Amino acid sequence: MRSADEVRDEARTWLGEHWDRERPLAEWRNLLADTGWGTPSWPTQWHGRGLPPSMDAVVAKEFEAVGAVGVATGVSMYLVAPTLLAHASDELKRRHLRPILTGENKWCQLFSEPTNGSDLAGLVTRADRDGDEWIVNGQKVWNSGAHKAKFGILMARTNWEVPKHQGISYFLLPMQQDGVEVRPLRQMNGHATFNEVFFHDARVPHDEMVSGPGDGWRIGLTTLAHERSAVATRRPRYPADGGPTVEQAKRESDEYFATYKWYPQRAGRANLVIPEAQRTGRLTDPLVRQQIARTETLRRISSWTMQRARAARAAGKPPGPEGSLTKLNMSVTARACHEAHTMIAGPMGMLVGPGSNADGIVSEILMSTPAMSIAGGTDEIQRNIIGERVLGLPKEPDDAKDIPYSAARRN
Repeated sequence: MRSADEVRDEARTWLGEHWDRERPLAEWRNLLADTGWGTPSWPTQWHGRGLPPSMDAVVAKEFEAVGAVGVATGVSMYLVAPTLLAHASDELKRRHLRPILTGENKWCQLFSEPTNGSDLAGLVTRADRDGDEWIVNGQKVWNSGAHKAKFGILMARTNWEVPKHQGISYFLLPMQQDGVEVRPLRQMNGHATFNEVFFHDARVPHDEMVSGPGDGWRIGLTTLAHERSAVATRRPRYPADGGPTVEQAKRESDEYFATYKWYPQRAGRANLVIPEAQRTGRLTDPLVRQQIARTETLRRISSWTMQRARAARAAGKPPGPEGSLTKLNMSVTARACHEAHTMIAGPMGMLVGPGSNADGIVSEILMSTPAMSIAGGTDEIQRNIIGERVLGLPKEPDDAKDIPYSAARRN
């Protein structure tokens, strides 16, 4: 096994020979896919170099040192690619992994439904076999990026005569077809980050099913584990004057992350608590000071937990309980920040626009933080995961888990 120093020297040499700030981004990304330097820890046959996951950070530092950009970012890389690597056939990997790395194909997640809340296994979107295709009917919700996606990872029910967890299949659904309707959802904070997606006899080829019929729940758990771990993922940083290739990558990143520009407010903006208390003269209030201390304590705990999650990924460990712990603690921190900002701003926290607290940021925080306890799995779901899979507590009763789903109470 090569040492970190050897990998570092090899990456530095390769970048010295190949990085060109004038090269078109698509050409550069295809070169990364060909050589494996974009995803060093992926298998060599799937656009990687077969290195230990700990070497990803080593290579990334060399890219940063010369101002080189990496592979595409977003849901496609964080959720879809790891799931395909773990479960998909060679043909599906061959068809989909490279366009994910290069950014050619954008993806969205089609899991949650409006009638089942956090009971994902109770989904009722159905897929019925029709020759070499499956016909999909139903509805999904909270689908970020669905209006731009070329494909969606879809969990749909293909068998109603088995218990609910066993009748779900996992598809790679083409989004740009007549049977798929995407509608934006307007949020109370004024943004429209999410969509709802309706399927009216949408079609997906049988060879776009991952694994086999009934394997969807097992595969979906892999996606969800990576989703919880993705809270520790950082936005790419680019040099101020990196040349045309960097500028093109930066525009791509800005377009993607514009959808999530309110996410710092959703997390509570702990960094604004003390400045706002100072600005409004509330820093000497003992109750405010106590809430600030609580907020800062939770913020640091959350930061340390995310560091552990990144360290676990770098060591090659699969997503584990730290994902649920991080997600749950982020919700607790957001609520503590919400309370702190409410105490500091008082009635002024209801105002928006110029002249309001932090020019409207505080009011956006107060309207956005409830989402942290819902998105990516509710607090209740995270507590169930921690209790059942980490602490070994008895599972929550479910009268539908052992009977055909056609006979179960639904909705």
